[in-house]
Amino acid sequence: MSRLDGARLAWVPVAVFVIVADQLTKHWAVNELVDRDIDVFWTLRFNLSYNTGMAFSRGENFGPIIGVVALGVVVALLLSMKRQPGRLTDVAVGMIIGGAVGNVIDRLFRQEGWLRGGVVDFIDFQWFPIFNIADIGVTVGGALLVIASWRAARAQPAEAEAAVEAR
Repeated sequence: MSRLDGARLAWVPVAVFVIVADQLTKHWAVNELVDRDIDVFWTLRFNLSYNTGMAFSRGENFGPIIGVVALGVVVALLLSMKRQPGRLTDVAVGMIIGGAVGNVIDRLFRQEGWLRGGVVDFIDFQWFPIFNIADIGVTVGGALLVIASWRAARAQPAEAEAAVEAR
């Protein structure tokens, strides 16, 4: 196996970690928050909610469309990794894919009908939309991907300049 082949799979452990953490915390929330909320500190509260829409509970009942789009994003990310190798990209892509798959699992298995299930949300600051671990993975992974892209763009002019000087 070449170094490049290994780099292509470096995102897998990150994605698996996000999926497992997401599903375990959702399992906990579904079992523990059915008839109560838990005030943690300040405005943070664990509060069970099901989201059949997209971000910020918009687009209610568009679950099947959102699920298909999420799977399309996963494929696009995997194809784009060839253009931007690096550890930060691997971590970012793993977080995004893990988060997307975590929420698609909810859409697939939390209700009958293809992709009709509601995503389990339970982290509630009461002044921000309620979310879950998968959402954190997508959001933080997206931010890391922007940073990785910015770093790669900054490195390209330096590499080109070094190549010119080498001639």
